Amino acid sequence: MLALLAASVALAVAAGAQDSPAPGRRFVCTALPPEAVHAGCPLPAMPMQGGALSPEEELRAAVLQLRETVVQQKETLGAQREAIRELTGKLARCEGLAGGKARGTGATGKDTMGDLPRDPGHVVEQLSRSLQTLKDRLESLEHQLRANVSNAGLPGDFREVLQRRLGELERQLLRKVAELEDEKSLLHNETSAHRQKTESTLNALLQRVTELERGNSAFKSPDAFKVSLPLRTNYLYGKIKKTLPELYAFTICLWLRSSASPGIGTPFSYAVPGQANEIVLIEWGNNPIELLINDKVAQLPLFVSDGKWHHICVTWTTRDGMWEAFQDGEKLGTGENLAPWHPIKPGGVLILGQEQDTVGGRFDATQAFVGELSQFNIWDRVLRAQEIVNIANCSTNMPGNIIPWVDNNVDVFGGASKWPVETCEERLLDL
Repeated sequence: MLALLAASVALAVAAGAQDSPAPGRRFVCTALPPEAVHAGCPLPAMPMQGGALSPEEELRAAVLQLRETVVQQKETLGAQREAIRELTGKLARCEGLAGGKARGTGATGKDTMGDLPRDPGHVVEQLSRSLQTLKDRLESLEHQLRANVSNAGLPGDFREVLQRRLGELERQLLRKVAELEDEKSLLHNETSAHRQKTESTLNALLQRVTELERGNSAFKSPDAFKVSLPLRTNYLYGKIKKTLPELYAFTICLWLRSSASPGIGTPFSYAVPGQANEIVLIEWGNNPIELLINDKVAQLPLFVSDGKWHHICVTWTTRDGMWEAFQDGEKLGTGENLAPWHPIKPGGVLILGQEQDTVGGRFDATQAFVGELSQFNIWDRVLRAQEIVNIANCSTNMPGNIIPWVDNNVDVFGGASKWPVETCEERLLDL
């Protein structure tokens, strides 16, 4: 033993004399058997504690990680498939709702969409948001799979399968989005068409009801009607279809009945571009009845707000602005200097029952006529006093040569209506 120890020490000293240890190196002393001393071969070093795993263990860990990743992706894909199935069901119910509306079955008021809103626009927006969320989740899943594949070192075949599945899901999603956009456009078009059809049907129904209330689809004669304006609003009015030519004189006659207070309002007004008060007859508030020509005013001594029928005529000529006012065939007033030498401009709009602030519009409810109008006629000359008396006492029927009172020349709006008018003799008895 002493010889063996001496030999070991001698070998160590000799080795240290030949090679000085490099910085950072260390030596491990191991007991050698006697035969190893003579052979000069050191024993293999023992593995150090905490070294790397063996290839078999590394492969087993990779397989386990891959299996967990595959299970997670299957669960995620299953959840996405269930979301797509639910979204497809909602889209089918939406299509069912659109089909039901086209057949007119939506009038029951029941919600056929389950948890979807009734408004097609809201349905489409909700489905768009759901599909966009699903697309974002699929993109996130794809990025996650790519990261897992690069980290875990998945086999090439499995990677291709996952990429193919993701591609199919993305294509399905894009198809659903395209179908949804088409459905949204279709629903918008159907909604607009349905609204127009509904408005047209309601207008036709209102016209039919009015005809039934009159008891006849036509009057006994084209001029045997009156326009009723029962409320003081800015949307009830009548409109004369024909317009006026340029006039240097006129006579306007009409029958009216009103008990409105204060003031009967505006029986008629004629407006042209640049002048809304070209011709206006108005009684506003507690003021007397006024005739306006080119926004110039003349006060007329007429009193007609007693709820009885009255025949009214006004005449005017551009020569010296001469005017006359008749009530029930009697001349009650005359004057001059009302817009002298001003010709009445052509091409304007003639409105019954409203005062125009612009051509054909901007009515003021406080100036609206309340009552009934009939036999509104316009001539392009000043009628003689006897002609006006004959019209007022029903001894002659003389339609206006510029604007005659005929049914097909008068339209009513906003709830104004046409009714059969009392005969001229009946109106006379009402005086």
